[in-house]
Amino acid sequence: MLGAFIRAFRTPDLRRKLLFTLGIMAIFRVGSFVPAPGVDYGNVRQCLDASAANATQDVLSLVNLFSGGSLLQLSVFALGIMPYITASIIVQLLRVVIPRFEALHKEGQSGTAVLTQYTRYLTIGLAILQATTIITVARSGGLFLDCPVEVIPNDSVATILIMIITMTAGTGLIMWFGELITERGVGNGMSLLIFTSIAASFPSGVQQIATSNNGLGKVALFLLISVVVVVLVVFVEQSQRRIPVQYAKRMVGRRTYGGSSTYIPIKINMSGVIPVIFASSLLALPGLAAQFSQDQTVPWVQWIAANLLDPGATIYILAYAVLIIFFAYFYTSITFNPDEVADNMKRYGGFIPGIRAGRPTAEYLQFVISRITAAGALYLAFVALIPTISFKFMGVNQVMAFGGASVLIVVGVGLETIKQIDSQLQQRHYEGFLR
Repeated sequence: MLGAFIRAFRTPDLRRKLLFTLGIMAIFRVGSFVPAPGVDYGNVRQCLDASAANATQDVLSLVNLFSGGSLLQLSVFALGIMPYITASIIVQLLRVVIPRFEALHKEGQSGTAVLTQYTRYLTIGLAILQATTIITVARSGGLFLDCPVEVIPNDSVATILIMIITMTAGTGLIMWFGELITERGVGNGMSLLIFTSIAASFPSGVQQIATSNNGLGKVALFLLISVVVVVLVVFVEQSQRRIPVQYAKRMVGRRTYGGSSTYIPIKINMSGVIPVIFASSLLALPGLAAQFSQDQTVPWVQWIAANLLDPGATIYILAYAVLIIFFAYFYTSITFNPDEVADNMKRYGGFIPGIRAGRPTAEYLQFVISRITAAGALYLAFVALIPTISFKFMGVNQVMAFGGASVLIVVGVGLETIKQIDSQLQQRHYEGFLR
């Protein structure tokens, strides 16, 4: 693999793409430390030190993870990539309920461009809403627990408006960075920016574990568990069920078309990391409602704090697993339509050997998808809960940097990026990474 990296940097155009990608990622990280106007950065650092023990269990910890820690620093990139992720998921879900969106999806590249534009507009709208919410929480003292100083000393209307505009513009700039990487760099830009944010939080996560009792032993044990999880993730993410497809021969004039054999690759985990993000976000909603409650001694607030804000609680673990399995089936049913695949195969003269074209093919695909999704959903729940259970037995507070979603994203993005570099090396007659 080291030789493949050297060959990649020796290829001029591929070297330019890699350096361009690394440059954008570096700029993204620098922007994460630039405080927004109106924020007292000294007070922010003081509040971070005072609430270090509680920051990992905050309801905004998932957003803070995807922003590379810039959320709790109230930087210009405080919102990170989360508004774009949310907008993309919403647009995908709207294809089910809005026929216009489904029609645009079927139009090909032109329709996809229109959906991308809708996603951009929705991203800006969500960024304004999230910036307003985060600033409101910061002003009320809910962003940092037990912080004696104010992070926004001047809370005038003009200052608040400038902060909202700055954070929204930061989200727009991140979205542009991601598109630049996709067009001129290597890999998927948005995924690489998420990868950068999560990877940047690994050192602080290791430090947090190391500062606990018997820290070095716990770090070694957890690194061993992480290696096992990474191997499992790589194995499952590379696995697929290949359904054979045969195309009948057709005579068009004097030429013969078709007659070839291919297959439909169906991944075990078709939904990716989306179910884990959905489950984490949904479980954070009760905690967010409890956080805005003025009386923290109310019984329902205390029950939420004990069962839904503690990742090691039994109810939290069970609810997390059930939600991941549910969303795995739900998202797979949206992204893969057996009826559409069967119709396309029938239109071009394709069929699965032993299965009649049309409705029987759709039923067979649905049969296969249901069983593969069961294995994929259990795998997602297992990977997502291994770090939580490990932290519980080791007596360490949950560290979001080593959560199931973090591992899935880092390994998945790394594999896809290596595949793209590998394909470009092979196009130039070089031996790639994957042998």
